[in-house]
Amino acid sequence: MNNQTDRQAWARQRMVERDIVPRGIKDQRVLDALLKVPRHLFVGESQRMSAYEDHPLPIGEGQTISQPFMVALMTEALLLRGGETVLEIGTGSGYQTAILAELAGRVYSVERIPSLTGQARKTLDALGYTNILVRLSDGTLGWAEYAPYDRILVTAGAPRVPEPLLEQLAPGGILVIPVGSNTIQELVRIRKREDGTTFEERMGGCVFVKLVGKYGWEVDC
Repeated sequence: MNNQTDRQAWARQRMVERDIVPRGIKDQRVLDALLKVPRHLFVGESQRMSAYEDHPLPIGEGQTISQPFMVALMTEALLLRGGETVLEIGTGSGYQTAILAELAGRVYSVERIPSLTGQARKTLDALGYTNILVRLSDGTLGWAEYAPYDRILVTAGAPRVPEPLLEQLAPGGILVIPVGSNTIQELVRIRKREDGTTFEERMGGCVFVKLVGKYGWEVDC
């Protein structure tokens, strides 16, 4: 490895040891994915010096890449064991998508903003991921073509859980989503029983950009 690659690997190691493990993330597969995926490649040149700090960063179009701890928390909450089919709502930069691709069998990701969709595809393709499919669409509608999904992850704050996502979640599946107002939400994990009923677990407060779409917030709200 060259010096720059060494520095980036060291920065990821420091991020995990300083900001992730001490806050209770225990799933070693999640930690290994965070150590592997080059977060700095998912932000602009001007943000790369801050790529491994534990806070969100702007990625354009009023959107952000989530803080590393929140990525770790939401990913761990999915209880991925390998081989699952995952639906991600809100591709954004593609960083969370890459983390999921390291841990699951197949990832279907939906993004509503064309420029972010194109850039995420470019970055993910350059990194060699072959188990990711990205679509430009209203994420609140899900992606019915490939349903049902073992896991669904929503990376934007919703006023309520979109009904299409619950319908596309497989029996025995898990959906993780921030739900609340357009300024602050609570992270919710929803499990679907084999009989189709669901139950929720509250996982603490969080702040995400708005989930915009038919079953989310309106663009100008």
